Amino acid sequence: MQALDLDKKQGFRRTLDNIIRFTSSVGEGTLFTGSFSGGENIVVRGQVQGKSDVEGAVVIAESGKWLGELSADVVIVAGRVEGDISAREKIEVQASANISGNLTSPVIAIESGAVHDGRIDMTNLQQIKRYEEKREHSRD
Repeated sequence: MQALDLDKKQGFRRTLDNIIRFTSSVGEGTLFTGSFSGGENIVVRGQVQGKSDVEGAVVIAESGKWLGELSADVVIVAGRVEGDISAREKIEVQASANISGNLTSPVIAIESGAVHDGRIDMTNLQQIKRYEEKREHSRD
């Protein structure tokens, strides 16, 4: 598999524009077993087995694999995840992604071609804003 080029992969640019730098990286061919926590941005090109609660972004590149629970502010998946993903802000699932687990976030974007086996919960943890449409609909 080809490693994700974070600067050139257009589908990643909008979310990643707000990320100044990645403070942690799991390289291709590397296995990390344990947990990530705290306020950091992480890119995974190798394999992680464990659990996380990250106050930042977690990017699973095409060559990356995550086994276990994954929780962060933003999660972008181009690789494989076996476990539940929870994001406080947004989950982006790219076409090359293969996810077996539940997705929970106020915003979830899934690109055509991605594989997902699990439940999707887009319940906004903030107060839901309700409105009534005041514009008239044209009737043909």
